Amino acid sequence: MKDWRSQPHVKWDRKYQIGIVPKYRRRKFYGSLRSEIGKILRQLCRQKEIELVEGNALPDHIHLLLSIPPKFSVANTVGFLKGKSAIRINRDLGKVKGTLYGRAFWSRGYCVSTVGMNEAMIKNYIQNQEKHERDEERGLFDIN
Repeated sequence: MKDWRSQPHVKWDRKYQIGIVPKYRRRKFYGSLRSEIGKILRQLCRQKEIELVEGNALPDHIHLLLSIPPKFSVANTVGFLKGKSAIRINRDLGKVKGTLYGRAFWSRGYCVSTVGMNEAMIKNYIQNQEKHERDEERGLFDIN
């Protein structure tokens, strides 16, 4: 049974799979900060009442499964998460002083997909993606 959420004039169930990438896929810098960046993203989601259903920070990108209320568009939500997290990452984790003008952390684009009725499959994909990528690199992944 679907878990419908509600607001004063709407019942909804909107889930999106979102992928974001650090600028230039800076594995060395980003890899060591994955858990701290995850905490920042969770705090920002709570601030906007966005449910972070599932998330996984890989060495060079992040996958999120978000339940976004209808009052927010996907583009505005991703812009908010990327913008505010970049400021906090640069200030708190990058120890940057002064203005943050021109200091981007995330690449400009993002990937988004609606989830629909395949939520369990998407959760499984996000949880096990790192294993699939390792298997793929070793040539063990068989596409059938």
